[in-house]
Amino acid sequence: MKPDVIGWMATATFSLSYLFKTPVALRRVQALGAGLWLAYGVSIGSLPVIVANVIVVSMAIFSSWHLKASN
Repeated sequence: MKPDVIGWMATATFSLSYLFKTPVALRRVQALGAGLWLAYGVSIGSLPVIVANVIVVSMAIFSSWHLKASN
């Protein structure tokens, strides 16, 4: 798959995440979007994009799990 396609999919996924009402769903979709951005970063060989999105994916998954556990 071309890097541009992955980037556009990441943009759409991350943007659509704001339509979700519950914080857990929002963070899970944001994690998916960041995962796509991570794949984009890998495909273009950009270490800053990779590192930034490893952090975002990790935080989104952790906060999603934390929110789910507290409910």
